[in-house]
Amino acid sequence: MKEKVEAVLEKIRPSLQADGGDVELVGVSAENGLVTVRLTGACGGCPMATMTLKQGIERVLKQEVPEVKQVIAI
Repeated sequence: MKEKVEAVLEKIRPSLQADGGDVELVGVSAENGLVTVRLTGACGGCPMATMTLKQGIERVLKQEVPEVKQVIAI
């Protein structure tokens, strides 16, 4: 599952980098479908980061990797 998540994040990454940010995979828990990421660069302090995380990253990960149940940022 981790490889699938990393592949999807590679697809998302250019969009984040275009705005000066990035996403780093911290961990994947296959048992409960939890993906932990760290938003970096401009995304780290952006007031829209929560929306980017939930409506962007989480939505795409759930579509591409059905085992993903939730994405959280640390």
